[in-house]
Amino acid sequence: MSNPDRPSSASDTAPDIDAGILDRMIEIRRHLHRHPELSNREAGTQRYLREMLVEQGIADIRDVAGYGLAVDIVGTGRPSNRKVAIRADIDALPIEEESGVDFASENPGVMHACGHDAHAAMGLAVAAHLNRSRDSFGGTVRLIFQPAEEDEPSGGKRVVEEGLLDDVDAAICVHVDPYTPSGKVAVGSGPYTLACDTFDVLVTGSAAHAAKPYEGIDALAIACSMVGELQKIVSRETDPYDPLVISVTAIDGGNAYNVTAGKVAFKGTIRSGSDATRERAWRRLREMLEGIAASHGASVKIDIHRGEPGVINDTGMAALIMAGARASIGVENALNVPGWSIADDFGYYSEKRPSVYFRLGIRNEEAGSVYPLHHARFRVDEAALKSGVLTLVSAATMYLAGQEDPGA
Repeated sequence: MSNPDRPSSASDTAPDIDAGILDRMIEIRRHLHRHPELSNREAGTQRYLREMLVEQGIADIRDVAGYGLAVDIVGTGRPSNRKVAIRADIDALPIEEESGVDFASENPGVMHACGHDAHAAMGLAVAAHLNRSRDSFGGTVRLIFQPAEEDEPSGGKRVVEEGLLDDVDAAICVHVDPYTPSGKVAVGSGPYTLACDTFDVLVTGSAAHAAKPYEGIDALAIACSMVGELQKIVSRETDPYDPLVISVTAIDGGNAYNVTAGKVAFKGTIRSGSDATRERAWRRLREMLEGIAASHGASVKIDIHRGEPGVINDTGMAALIMAGARASIGVENALNVPGWSIADDFGYYSEKRPSVYFRLGIRNEEAGSVYPLHHARFRVDEAALKSGVLTLVSAATMYLAGQEDPGA
């Protein structure tokens, strides 16, 4: 008998996920949303995820990257020596929630505003389904519930350093996408996210009475000039087809109405699509800020911190996701879409193994799922999560069976 919930164009070989697993996935996602934890502080999240894995009869759970977990689901069906990793990040952001959902954050100033609660819940659903259906596939799926995607020290980097990818053949991850229609999967090959570096700048001048600013060196005025000039590295020195985004995200200086600031600090990010552009942006930022400071008689201290590399989607792995999505949720729901300008420490995975990062559409106006990532009113259309689980299961089992080539 056909499944009435399955899109008409989906393959008859698509995985049949038990409704109980899908219902539990939503309950888990809502619990995680109520109890968000910041990067490298996910002790409660780690403990809860372990309990949920045990609840599904899954053993041999190991701690990774501080507050993360990893578990291998080993198939007993068709023989296969292949092993594929699926990454699900678990950390939240320092944002005061304004989403209005009934299960809003109970941790003041912390919110799952990037969908990592949904990623973790989908990862658990995949683990539960595969654990129940071990006899339907061969090979191993390693679920990695990764902490600290949003902040340093990077959980993705630690996963690689701890050897979690040394014995796997490929890696997959999914990220919710509020710009793509709910339930559709978007993927493409090649560069798919940008590298992300952070910078801290301290401008030092000398304070003066606000009535006589000429008796000092106004660090705040100089910093404001720097913030504006930095954008010219992007708008006037970079090919628009060569991705580069420089954002100043915080500024701090001065504390009185009638005194000009003697010191001002600001910080931000540099996001780049190639190594050459990354190096040039670093060099030009230093040259520009040092030149502006010198021209005003001030001094400047600049610290640039190298962050995660960009994600590079392997061509074969991107084709695998397309094939898995077409088979499980329908051809019309599998979209070939280029990358976006966010950063993700899954880039460390793609440096190590053939990898693919794909996007799960969650945009649904009726559900209020229209706000961008990292927004205080961000929401996830939970109805889309089933599509993510179906695609992950289909793609992983296809890979283990040697069917990553959609023409195979």
